[in-house]
Amino acid sequence: MKALIIVDMQKDFMPGGALGVPGAEEVVPLINSLMSKFPLVIATKDWHSPDHMSFAVNHPGKKVGDEVIVRDIPQILWPVHCVRNTKGSELTPELDLSRIVCYFYKGTDKAIDSYSVFFDNARRGSTGLGDYLKTRNVEKIYIVGVATDYCVLYSVLDAIDLGFTVHVIADACRAINLKPSDEKNALAAMKAKGAQILTSSQAFVQE
Repeated sequence: MKALIIVDMQKDFMPGGALGVPGAEEVVPLINSLMSKFPLVIATKDWHSPDHMSFAVNHPGKKVGDEVIVRDIPQILWPVHCVRNTKGSELTPELDLSRIVCYFYKGTDKAIDSYSVFFDNARRGSTGLGDYLKTRNVEKIYIVGVATDYCVLYSVLDAIDLGFTVHVIADACRAINLKPSDEKNALAAMKAKGAQILTSSQAFVQE
């Protein structure tokens, strides 16, 4: 069985949002058209508390883009975004919610960020998505959404470690690109790990 995982297509990640990803709104129609190809469609959400450690405002003297160490791993500081139960945490209304079977939430622990849709950044806590997919006999997953160089990247790496066959529909993803080469490097890292990088047209013809 195969599943489509839609990563963090939330209002705060749309252009003009608190942490807008350039071009994120462009992939919504493409994602909507892809959903009918999959028997199982799952969406994920960043779901932070207001005092989340990834927010620069919660680190006096620090600013957005600075890096700190949290639980012995580097953490980039971001603007306040996707605070749970706020408008910014909602999925963009242009997304076809009718086909989404269930939702998984990440970044819920205020003391650690979670780029991956499977684990927190220290891999000490799980969202439960991996177990959910396995109990439904999902072997192949296709990933779309934002951001290619963060949440998509780490989700793909973890999915492969969990034993899934992973396809990234690259033109249905968008990157933050704090550095100009971040998207290119992320796609290369996913491919090197064993992910198949596809276009949406290739995904449409796959069985």
